[in-house]
Amino acid sequence: MGQLSTETLRALQQRADSACADQESGIPGCVVVVVDRNGKEQFAYAAGQRGYGSSERMTLDNIFWIASCTKMVVGIACMQLVEKGVLALDDSNQVEMLCPELKEVKVLQDDGTLVEKNRGITLRMLLSHTSGFGYAFFNEKLRDYSKPIGYDEFSGHIHDMLQPLVKQPGEGWEYGVGIDWAGVMIERATNGSLNNYLHRNIFEPLGLKNISMMPSASMKANLAYMNQRAPDGQLSPRDHLLRRPLIVSSPEDIKGCFNSGGAGCFAKPQEYCQILAALLNDGTSPTSGKTLLQKETVDEMFRNQISKFPNFGTQGIPPSKPDLTNPIPNLYPSSTPQGWGLTFMLTGGATGRSLGTGHWAGLPNLWWWCDREKGVAGMVCSQILPFADAQILGLWLDVERAVYDGLA
Repeated sequence: MGQLSTETLRALQQRADSACADQESGIPGCVVVVVDRNGKEQFAYAAGQRGYGSSERMTLDNIFWIASCTKMVVGIACMQLVEKGVLALDDSNQVEMLCPELKEVKVLQDDGTLVEKNRGITLRMLLSHTSGFGYAFFNEKLRDYSKPIGYDEFSGHIHDMLQPLVKQPGEGWEYGVGIDWAGVMIERATNGSLNNYLHRNIFEPLGLKNISMMPSASMKANLAYMNQRAPDGQLSPRDHLLRRPLIVSSPEDIKGCFNSGGAGCFAKPQEYCQILAALLNDGTSPTSGKTLLQKETVDEMFRNQISKFPNFGTQGIPPSKPDLTNPIPNLYPSSTPQGWGLTFMLTGGATGRSLGTGHWAGLPNLWWWCDREKGVAGMVCSQILPFADAQILGLWLDVERAVYDGLA
């Protein structure tokens, strides 16, 4: 891609500022970053405040809990081990050997009973959300099955990942804790923590110092505040959802804290976008020159893995825990076909993005996209619950549209 014009940069800045202008019912603060396949930041801007009611400005140094944006990073880690022959995408025996818990897992029926699964789970199923796992905040029967205690996927404890399946493996798309189990596979295959693996094999080769599952003291000092939006639009401050990694301190406590492959990373948005730049550049970091993955492996990550479920995106996701998510009638309203790669959604769209652009999100309303064909990627970050906030969605689409208009 060429250089974005001064006019485009001004339009992006104005859009971010206006989104954060109303500090009562707008967006408290956000960070927007756009990179090209050379790793060059075309745009990086922070708008608004560090959180609702905060007197501090949001800055590019603020750290965000990126939640499910973690999944793409763990997908890269899995595929590194697939390249080395340590993990296999289609070997259910290997999955059950590394995670014997998944040998015993049963399938939850609509009437609340459990039945045996009819086939083994593979790593490809875990990465493409076809293993049958769900999330209690996106699935009402799973939420109700777990009462009165409930499942809390953000507890920092593996107990909350030991859920029944809500679909038979391979028989449908269901967004859930599958990539947490892929992370457990990495840990057991490499005899170390997932966080350490990510640092050694992804973050350090790219020179990233502000992305981690166990934030450093300086990262915690720069943590953006978490916010809640009421149904009437009013914002309020709220406590952090993924607390345990933020409060553990002793080596023993750190070791006992679950490293969530599905939602565990905290990051500075500019650093996350350097991982996107490596994907744009076919697996090699354009800034450090280090290769994370071979081009063929990146191609496989961006290949639709679920062509037999073409309407998965329109099935709707219910707000089974309304404090955490709004209803999602259609994952990405677009006239272009929808698919799922290895850890992220694939679709073109009205903004100008290419067919097969990778993109996904994080629960506190963060959104990224990675368009390999046009050589551009970006991220819009906030810390607002519940998920699928209309104002952040609007900002994301406006940012994308302005970027593609600028490229045209």
